[in-house]
Formats: sequence, structure tokens, C-alpha cells
Amino acid sequence: MPDRVLRGGFLLRCVAALVAGLLVAPTLVVIPLSFTGKASFAFPPEDWSLRWYRNFFTSGAWAESLLTSLQVAVVVAVVATAIGTAAAVALSHVRFRAKGLVTGMLLTPIVVPQIVTAVAIYSAFLTWGLAGTLPGFIAAHVVLAIPYVLIAVSSSLQGYDTRLDQAAAILGATPWRRFRRVTLPLILPGVLSGAVFAFVTSLDEVVIAFYLQSPTLRTLPVKMFSSVTVETDPTIAAASSLLVVFTTAAILLPQLLRRDPARSRNSGGQP
Repeated sequence: MPDRVLRGGFLLRCVAALVAGLLVAPTLVVIPLSFTGKASFAFPPEDWSLRWYRNFFTSGAWAESLLTSLQVAVVVAVVATAIGTAAAVALSHVRFRAKGLVTGMLLTPIVVPQIVTAVAIYSAFLTWGLAGTLPGFIAAHVVLAIPYVLIAVSSSLQGYDTRLDQAAAILGATPWRRFRRVTLPLILPGVLSGAVFAFVTSLDEVVIAFYLQSPTLRTLPVKMFSSVTVETDPTIAAASSLLVVFTTAAILLPQLLRRDPARSRNSGGQP
């Protein structure tokens, strides 16, 4: 029986690796394309060069769009994580009839097509004077990112024991102190996962950013979309490769840094 379980686990890992490879392979093709030495797309490249990476970082338009995307994504991750975490904690501690309706409304940005959301946000931001501004980009991307934080934190709260809050309250802890010293450490993995997804969502978003762009404010995905529609400059392959690296690192790094609880117990807490 143990041998059969081991074989089944190995087969499952192989299938998972195969599916992951099939999903990732088309995206990874862009990486060798970014090292071509010619001003055209050819796979595999006939000669290799860092020409297009140099062009990306020395070109003011490309470098500025990357900086704008990173600035917006970092702020969005912080703001969306704070709002989404607060909403998840509040919904987990409150019982009322319209709870399902409120949760559904908070998750609406995931369900509604982005083009519909983009048109609505663009129309509202034109009236409010936020179109083409950095606060407008941040506010729009926060709306998209909050549902991902809400889902991640709500999952962490599924197994949360509310008696811990009651015990802390009996000992005299204020609500903020209870959250900071009791709740937050226990749901921290979910909070960090939500922050990563919020960062990646903002970094990769192109539809709403395309509507809100201005001649002086443009994110990297919008710059890439504009470039691929008017020219065949392999600089876009370099930009795509950097975007793939950024998003992959943002998703995988927390997983690599996470310690295995079982291993920690077996080692007796020793490094």
C-alpha cells in the first residue's frame, strides 16, 4: 500500500509538472527572442545580443513606463492589502443577512469584464478629473486588486479560532492590539499572498490603463501594446521578458522563503 501511494504521488507530480510546462512554454519563448541581434523576430535567434535590453533601459519612454508601473503596483499592493484585509476580517466577524450580497459586490471586479469596468471608470474619472493622473491609476487598480486580497485573507480566516480574540479581550487588549498581536500573525500568509496578487494584478493590467493613459503617463503594458501595434521592434520582447521575470519572482519568492512547519518541528526550532 505505501508503495502504491508513493507511485501515485510521483505520477501526480509528473502530471502537474507536464501541465505547468505546457502552460508556461508559450510565455518562455519570448525570452530567447529578446536576445536576438537582428531587428526582427526570428525563432530561434541566429545570433545573440543584449542590444534590445540596452535599448529598453536607455530609451526614456520604455524606462519611464517601467518606473510608472512599479510605482503604481507598489502603492496598489499596500492600499489594496490594507482595505482587503480589513474587509475580510470584518466579514468574518459579523453575521448579517446581506453578508453574501456584500461579499459578492466586493468580488464584482473579478466577474465583470474588464472592458466594462474600464469604460465605467474612465467615464467617472473624466468627471472627477482623475483620468491621466497617477492617483487615478492607483485608485482604478486598487478596485481590481481588492478582490484578490479578500479571497486570500478570507481563506486564511477559515480556520481562525475566534476564542483567541475573546481571550485577548478578557486580558484587556484593545481591538487594534488584538488584531496586531493575535489575528495578524495567524493570517499573515494570506495577507502576504493577497499583497503579491495585488502587485501582479496592477503590474500586468492593460485595459483600464489604456483608457487612463496620457501622453506623459503610461504604464509598461500599455507601452508594450502600443509598440506591438505600430512596429516590430524586438525591444518589446525584452520588455516582455522583464515583465515575466518580475511577475514570476513576485509569485514564487514568498513560496521559496516560506519555512516548512514540519521541518521546523523536526529540527527542534534550530536553524
